[in-house]
Amino acid sequence: MKAAALTLSVLLSTAASAPAQKPTIGYAPVNGLRMYYEIHGNGSGEPLVLLHGSYMTITNNWTGWIGELSKSRKVIAVEMQGHGRTADINRDFSYENLADDIAALLDHLKIARADLLGYSMGGGVAMQVAIRHPEKVRKVVSISAVFRHDGWVKEALDMFPQLTADMLKGSPIETEYKKLSPTPKEFPIFVKRVIAMDLKPYDFGADKLKGTRAPFLFIHGDADGVRLEHIAEMFRLKGDEIFGDMRPRSESRLAVLPNTTHITLMEKANVIVPMVNDFLGGCCATSR
Repeated sequence: MKAAALTLSVLLSTAASAPAQKPTIGYAPVNGLRMYYEIHGNGSGEPLVLLHGSYMTITNNWTGWIGELSKSRKVIAVEMQGHGRTADINRDFSYENLADDIAALLDHLKIARADLLGYSMGGGVAMQVAIRHPEKVRKVVSISAVFRHDGWVKEALDMFPQLTADMLKGSPIETEYKKLSPTPKEFPIFVKRVIAMDLKPYDFGADKLKGTRAPFLFIHGDADGVRLEHIAEMFRLKGDEIFGDMRPRSESRLAVLPNTTHITLMEKANVIVPMVNDFLGGCCATSR
């Protein structure tokens, strides 16, 4: 676990900082939160909401992504409960609560429907928005996320209870928290509260995921900590197993990147962003 935390720290600290044009920023009053958000770009494509991973912020999750994604569409990047500039509130962290916050944010911004792109925890939140608020979601990109607790490999499940603030001491995650949070001294409490969400078993429901209206693009690394059987299960639910040259196929898609981990996925914007743009802008056949 210490090795993983150190790797994450190095990757974040060496990420290229490429500021784009100045965004519109604001705080949305949603479900008791003052949720921080940024709006980048003003293209004609469907609005895209970016949902960060656990402990992350807009800056340390989406550097190098926003500039490319916002060339053809409006991109709304958020910081969810307790993360970044969004203060925590007296409410448990849960995928359902975070998803309802995103739906309320879209209402606040008067956006009737949007595309969602979520990484790790944010991918799970995106799934829950599609399940709980289907009318608000056009397409979903889920990067290295699961819809059930046992979707993670045993190594990951064994690691979650061991994660402490001490393991992240001096890391860019801690530095960013102390720099941006309205409660900079509460980093240890923040770490405990966020990881608690993944310590208890959860299951969004296979039938519920299958029943979502929105097509999904599932993106994974071949060593990203998600069981290969679970990746296949998610894609079967949304995309099925077919011989695509013989009959129309689902609009949902699957990509597994070689030699790629949960953390290094976020280094591969140059590979992933074109796939995302093709998925959000294109189509192939009958939806499912």
